[in-house]
Amino acid sequence: MQTSVKQKFNLKNKVAIVTGASKGIGESIARGLAEYGAKVVISSRSQEAVDQVANNLKKEGYDALGIACHVGDEDQLKKLVEETMNAYGGVDILVNNAATNPFYGPLDTMENALFDKIMDINAKAPFHLANLCYPIMKKSGGGSIINIASVEGMKPSVGLGLYSVSKAALIMLTKSQAVEWGKFGIRSNAICPGLIKTKFSSALWQNEKILDQVTRHLPAGRMAVPDEMAGLACFLASDASSYCTGSVFTADGGHMIAGGFN
Repeated sequence: MQTSVKQKFNLKNKVAIVTGASKGIGESIARGLAEYGAKVVISSRSQEAVDQVANNLKKEGYDALGIACHVGDEDQLKKLVEETMNAYGGVDILVNNAATNPFYGPLDTMENALFDKIMDINAKAPFHLANLCYPIMKKSGGGSIINIASVEGMKPSVGLGLYSVSKAALIMLTKSQAVEWGKFGIRSNAICPGLIKTKFSSALWQNEKILDQVTRHLPAGRMAVPDEMAGLACFLASDASSYCTGSVFTADGGHMIAGGFN
């Protein structure tokens, strides 16, 4: 009997890890996955913050667990996966959302330590965490990796050069994972958000001049809110996207077709 399209979105009994999930895009994606039936591990640096999100979901009848993890620490990444396995016995969905951008300015003024920090969090951490989840997904017959990149990884803006480099690396990591792991039923896709109203991007949207400059050229005419990223992530996590792998999905209000921010 053919499975209905609606049923393909069902994530019941699936286990998802979402990094950077205590607020913003990560929290919205975690909630969306839970609403579709997944058991969701909420991860971020603060135990108090992840517990709050997990408890809010549990109060609404969803299955969620908060596990603190600094993604730049390989030992903490291992602990995150181990605790997920102890609690739920598997990992079916991985959303690499945690990111950093501690620098805005010209490339030639950036210190090596900042370069390393950006690459460690935005590119190396997703690499390490996916590698930890890979044997689990392989053993179970497949899984879905969703890497939250950025339109900056496709077209750089002035002042965000190294952030753009890190997100371009994440996009290529996504494609490499798809090529190497597809034969095991593991899919990997990237979502490239445009300007989203989060704390992470507040330096841009709280400046009225910059916000006007950014939104004026967008076909959508506005920035997005985090919930507008969740639906795409739920699609990519589910069997509804079973033939999608190695793909880069923009959710940018038309940013790329309008020529970017510069």
